[in-house]
Amino acid sequence: MKFTHLIEINNLGNPLITPLSRSQLWHGLVLRAERPTLFLIGLDSCEITVRSAERMSRTLHFGKLAVIDEVRFRLMDQVHYHVPQQNDIPASDLTMTIEEPQAGALFVRFAYDDHRDTPETAEESFYNDFRREAYKESDIDTIRMIRQLAEEGQLDSPIQ
Repeated sequence: MKFTHLIEINNLGNPLITPLSRSQLWHGLVLRAERPTLFLIGLDSCEITVRSAERMSRTLHFGKLAVIDEVRFRLMDQVHYHVPQQNDIPASDLTMTIEEPQAGALFVRFAYDDHRDTPETAEESFYNDFRREAYKESDIDTIRMIRQLAEEGQLDSPIQ
């Protein structure tokens, strides 16, 4: 299943929405990778096993299930999550890209790919509709948390 959607961050025509800077948005997206328990329901813990400015490897613990993934950063632009195939878990990718079609008009494009190239069956399509909605809700929650952290002043400098 390939699935993409866009979330508007700054609505320049609505003065009731406090705009985020690109820097705040970037720091929030990085924080989602650094401290995913703030963002993902059901995640018990995260162990970062390898870290550099451009990437990190992590082990995510959901109860007894451990998922290894890799996160790559393209500074101030994109965060890419890759889950390699492991045990019963198929390979998948999530890419979060900041888009700015005009100064201050920020969006985040969320792109999901499970690397399946075969057509969906009717049953798979039914379940994938639920997956797409769950992804959207999770991504909306991510942006909601980033806004909250920005309002608290926690995204005004790089994550320590």
